[in-house]
Amino acid sequence: MPLAGRRVVLGVTGGIAAYKAADLCRRLVDAGARVTPVLSAGASQFVGPITFTALAGEPARLSLWEDSAPIAHIGLAQQADLVVVAPATANLLARYACGLADDLLTSVLVATRAPVVLCPAMHTEMWEHPATQANLDTLRRRGVMVVRPESGRLAGGDIGVGRLAQAESILDAAEQALAQAEAILALAEQVPTEQVPTEQVPTERMLADRAPATARPTSGDLAGVSVLVTAGGTREPIDPVRFIANRSSGRQGHALADEAVARGARVTLVTTASLPAPPGAEVLRVETAEEMQAAVLEYGPASQAVVMAAAPADFRPVSPAGDKLHRSDGPLILALQPTADILAVLAERRRPGQVLVGFAAETGDLVARARAKLAQKGLDLIVANDVSTPGAGFDHTTNAVVVLGADGSVQNVPLTDKHEVASVVLDAVVARLDRPAGPARSASTGPTETSPQN
Repeated sequence: MPLAGRRVVLGVTGGIAAYKAADLCRRLVDAGARVTPVLSAGASQFVGPITFTALAGEPARLSLWEDSAPIAHIGLAQQADLVVVAPATANLLARYACGLADDLLTSVLVATRAPVVLCPAMHTEMWEHPATQANLDTLRRRGVMVVRPESGRLAGGDIGVGRLAQAESILDAAEQALAQAEAILALAEQVPTEQVPTEQVPTERMLADRAPATARPTSGDLAGVSVLVTAGGTREPIDPVRFIANRSSGRQGHALADEAVARGARVTLVTTASLPAPPGAEVLRVETAEEMQAAVLEYGPASQAVVMAAAPADFRPVSPAGDKLHRSDGPLILALQPTADILAVLAERRRPGQVLVGFAAETGDLVARARAKLAQKGLDLIVANDVSTPGAGFDHTTNAVVVLGADGSVQNVPLTDKHEVASVVLDAVVARLDRPAGPARSASTGPTETSPQN
């Protein structure tokens, strides 16, 4: 959904990444949004309000007490179509999760019924702290969208997870949050009017009791369980420059790996995506379907659960060119051959008690096609999503899926954050696991990356 004409409250908190919020403010304005900057006291120590006033064309707000209106925070909260906080510090996350409203920004957050997008930025140790992750869990359960920080150089020269996400990623999340809010409004039209207060704008938080509970458990229900997750789309080379690929971003697979680690699993992630490695997971970077198959067949047989969220190519060039192909070479006929069905091969070699989960990105008759794949490949579960659904599927932070079991179970998961989708999928895995599990590996260890053995 375009940002043009939307009222956006841009919250800025006190971290070194606050200077990047100025560029985000400009980009929001360029996209046609009507931006109201709200700076915390800490943010004002890093950046000046005059900068944001000039960029937004509207005075930056700093305090509950500076506006002549007696309840300025309510006015901002009610008028907003969207609230974006970038950067969001660990302190802001904790206060918002607890419902504190002790300054203008937190008061707006607590009072608004508009969708909220949080963009955390902090040092790696603060990001990985259990309290920070618990606060994020709380906020996600309330319908808040979180744009995860990236890996890179941090303040003080350290390198790790905690950099503010790129402006493009934040803008994409903002548009997705607005699209999700519109979907919720459409759902609200199906709710009897007496259940929806007329003075309130329906949001996902108002309708939370109509959606399945997808809170991440903290009981360590995957403690010690070995889980293999695949993510991303493969690249099949045509020549040294060009390749065949698909739209898969790997976000759902990475979310699954992240959630599994949080539950205590010993996770191996085989991925083609350039996304940050989930802390605590062993990561194998691959590129082609052949490399992915080699990694899966090496690590899959020993895993208690295998979740194939990747989208490996179905075909590859028969003879990739050793040199770049040129237009002047004349007409090109590209001969293709099918790649191996990795999950089907693994299913043939599965051991007793192993849980196999497949994914099906479809359009059209979603459930029927997913059921056919479930039976054909002998899976325990298949997660199907209609990639033509707005805000779902490839290259989004949200997804809407149907989880089908070999036992005939069907669970619909409406549009939500991909981490919440991952939680539902892992709940289904836990229910099908053959215990006991091995010793747990601490989820606090940093990510390790290795190369698959070919």
